[in-house]
Amino acid sequence: MTTTSAAAALARMLDAYGVTHVFHVPAVLRRTMVEIERLTDIKRIRPHGEKPSAYMADGYARASGRPGVCMAQVVGALNLCAGLRDAHLAHSPVIALTGGRHPSTKFRGVYQEVDDVPAFETVTKFNATIDDAERIPDMMRQAFRVATSGSPGPVHLQFAGNEGQLDATDIAASTHIDPAHRAVAPHRTGLADPASSDPALKVLRHAKRPVIVAGGGVRLSGAREALVRLAEHFDIPVATSLNGKDTIPASHRLSVGVVGTYSRAAANRIVSAADAVCYVGSSVGSMTTHFWQVPPPGRPSIQIDIDPEVIGRNYSPTTGLCGDARTVLETMLSRAGEPVQRPSWTAEAHDAVGSWRAEHAAEFASDTTPVRPERVCADLSAHTPDDAIVVADTGHAGMWMGGMFDVTDGQDYLRSAGHLGWAFPAALGAKCAQPDRPVVCFTGDSGFWYHVAEIETAVRWNIAAVTVVNNNASGNQSKRGFDRVYGGTQTEQGASDLWKFTMVDFAALANQIGALGLRVTDPSEFAPALDQAFASGRPAVIDVVTDIDALAPLAVTA
Repeated sequence: MTTTSAAAALARMLDAYGVTHVFHVPAVLRRTMVEIERLTDIKRIRPHGEKPSAYMADGYARASGRPGVCMAQVVGALNLCAGLRDAHLAHSPVIALTGGRHPSTKFRGVYQEVDDVPAFETVTKFNATIDDAERIPDMMRQAFRVATSGSPGPVHLQFAGNEGQLDATDIAASTHIDPAHRAVAPHRTGLADPASSDPALKVLRHAKRPVIVAGGGVRLSGAREALVRLAEHFDIPVATSLNGKDTIPASHRLSVGVVGTYSRAAANRIVSAADAVCYVGSSVGSMTTHFWQVPPPGRPSIQIDIDPEVIGRNYSPTTGLCGDARTVLETMLSRAGEPVQRPSWTAEAHDAVGSWRAEHAAEFASDTTPVRPERVCADLSAHTPDDAIVVADTGHAGMWMGGMFDVTDGQDYLRSAGHLGWAFPAALGAKCAQPDRPVVCFTGDSGFWYHVAEIETAVRWNIAAVTVVNNNASGNQSKRGFDRVYGGTQTEQGASDLWKFTMVDFAALANQIGALGLRVTDPSEFAPALDQAFASGRPAVIDVVTDIDALAPLAVTA
């Protein structure tokens, strides 16, 4: 029986699964890191913290559809765990490998001893320990199997030894891989009986004002084309969740925008006015429905999802269809019958979008200084390449981009599922996954501060993502909340301490570190700066000085 080192086996398996980058904070799996260099072309990206390592792996996974891999030793495991929370919420296939307690020293107070495993339980689909090196290959196969199957999500494996020294052992176990689990949607689960889709098709055919809400499951399934074809066949307006924003181009005649809390008013108005709502690949959570107000409860609905546990959880569906989004939609198309025309309803949707654009036209074209964020979003829409990956933070960044940015055909849109600061390191991970595509990140100064040190990581590895910072020296999304709790008028100094920051020139900081830094103080400067950043082939930071009093519009309800 031939043997090999567990480290070599692990390196070869990662390579065979198509992993091109691992994101790690030393020291973890040291022998594996050596074998990765000797045996593979995998790049070992070393950021400045475990949390951004997880965010980079998450961005990599969302941009490529393949599992992203992050690693940390035992003392940093909980930081890595915190970074998995966004991947968990977004159903992103991230595999986290950590060091852990060795069986021979458990409960003896060995240096840095903490039982980290329970913390991972709530943010992973599979959470396990490996105490026997012979188990490394089969546990890695299980990690990729779980991360990519069904509704994707994070996985955690803890290797014995604070640095995962278990990999130094020789093993005889088979190191084959399961090729199907290199990427998401390895198994296309369809409807057991195609005719079970007929009740949903009947609703779509006979409703007077139906609407489709496309969620992140559409992009995970690769179902965008099928969804648009179904919408066109039945002449149905399409709204999206934030995770599904790239499902349909903003220029499409049926597109009404993002619905919910961080939304476009046109989408909320049309979904509220619909007499039937078809959710595809959406868990129908609070952000997509603005806390279950859009549409109002009781509206007839169809829900298509790969996870049976979410069907009907928040809105009782008229029809629930469980399966892979693309497969179910293709089944529905095969049974759709004659096309339907709804000229008055689609005209109403088109007019709602037009009214929304007219409402914000002045801000989109504003020449005022400090710069209006709406102008930045309009210029981003006009000047971001059609093949770009767009990465947006949460908070005000998520509100501005969710409502104001127009996705074009060919672009991918990735957004934080709720964690401020996610976007910048996630954009670096996305660029690692897709080095030949432009990547642009939109964040605020409040979000950028979280992981600003990763500018150096981008420079060291020449990860040429472009980061746009909406810099108003504040976290001004909080202004309304503090106005409220102060009774309508904030104190001059005390309240400001809670949400205002020092104005810093991030462009100068980026230049000092070795990136391309460009500062924009006049709106006419932004588009040329964006063009220059994309053309540079370097990591770039565009620091846009914006109006601290500019607050993103709140969600519209019926």
